[in-house]
Amino acid sequence: MSKIVVSTSSFGFDHNPVIQQLRARGFTITGNPHQRKLTEDEIIALLGNDTVALLAGIEPLTERVLTSASALRVIARCGTGLDSVDLEAARRLNIAVSNTPEAPAQAVAELTLGLMLDCLRQINQIDRSVRQGEWPRSQGKLLAARTVGIVGLGHIGRRVAGLCQAFGARVIAHDPHLQQAPEGIALVTLPTLLEQADLITLHLPYSQVVHHLINAQAIARMQPGTILINAARGGLVDETALCAALESGHIEAAALDSFEQEPYQGPLCGNHQAVLTSHVGSLARETRQRMEIEAAENLWQGMIKAGLINE
Repeated sequence: MSKIVVSTSSFGFDHNPVIQQLRARGFTITGNPHQRKLTEDEIIALLGNDTVALLAGIEPLTERVLTSASALRVIARCGTGLDSVDLEAARRLNIAVSNTPEAPAQAVAELTLGLMLDCLRQINQIDRSVRQGEWPRSQGKLLAARTVGIVGLGHIGRRVAGLCQAFGARVIAHDPHLQQAPEGIALVTLPTLLEQADLITLHLPYSQVVHHLINAQAIARMQPGTILINAARGGLVDETALCAALESGHIEAAALDSFEQEPYQGPLCGNHQAVLTSHVGSLARETRQRMEIEAAENLWQGMIKAGLINE
């Protein structure tokens, strides 16, 4: 019997009509037994040599993984990023790959806004102080008075821009793939953005080309007191350089929802100027349901094209 693997850390199997249809057609559906991001060896073991389709999370789908899964013909990512998939190896092995770029956009944009407001108004820090019997009267800053620099103006970046504009912030953006920005947003070079923005937020996919895009040199270009947000992908930020900049005060605050190694256990955990969340950008109930259904529908269509099922 052919097997389908769902490798996301969580998944609503009982409320997904496509998964129920696939079960009714005799496919064995196997979930993620660890309920976290899988390692390369773990996904290899889970796929085996009888998995024909994978509804994927953010585990590393390297050439080694794809080659070992000899029956695999379809990968449907539950999420927007494809940096975890070796797309060239997938093409060479005739494995169809899809994603759900629109589904998580609103959830990630809203989390980004929450992280911005937390950094500006020191919500986490004040909460900790109050719980320790203190009564701080810390003076925060207004989003409305900031220049927000958005790196990557795709599905998520555009929503973040709209939310910031609703607060009255000035928005500038860098996106080498765009010739024209939405109304009210100035497109600038990356150096200009780093120098002019006093709140910078990243919304671009990861690749080796942008590995450590925000490194010590980029940070040095930023204004003293800049706030940095990364709700995109780990690897975009040199976390060691960021930690040093937070300790020196050159970066006033930072908020990260993604890290090079997850679960994250690095030095930023000891820095109270850093707000750290556990890659929860898309984990809003409504968004998660939509992502899972869209990913399952993509899986279904991919299986039809691969001749694994009939319509």
